[in-house]
Amino acid sequence: MSKTILLSAAILLVLAVAIGAFGAHALKPRLTEEMMQVYKTGVEYHFYHALGLLLIGILSTTWPSGWLNWSALLIGLGIILFSGSLYVMAITGIKWVGAITPIGGLSFISGWVLLFVAVWKH
Repeated sequence: MSKTILLSAAILLVLAVAIGAFGAHALKPRLTEEMMQVYKTGVEYHFYHALGLLLIGILSTTWPSGWLNWSALLIGLGIILFSGSLYVMAITGIKWVGAITPIGGLSFISGWVLLFVAVWKH
C-alpha cells in the first residue's frame, strides 16, 4: 500500500504544480481577483496535503498500518473535494459547488486525526 500512497502523492504533486501554473498564466487575466484568490486557496491546500500524503507514504514504508492507509485515503479524497470544488467554483463561477468544500475540509481533518492515531498506536 505504501507504494500506492507514494505514487498517488507524486501524481498529486505534479498536478498541483500544473494546476498552479495554469492558474497563474492562463486564468489570471480571465478571473476576478476574488475568484483568483479562491483558485489560489485550492492550489495551496492541494500542495500542503499532497506533501502530507508523501509523508504518510514514507511512514507507511516502515510502519505498515491500516490507520495510515485510511489517513492517506481521506487526505486524497480531501484534495479532490476541497481543492477540486474550489477550482470548479473559480473557473465556472458556479457558487453552489462551494457547498462541497467543507466536506473536503472534514476529510482533511479526519485524515490528520487518523495519522495521529497511527503514530499513537505505533
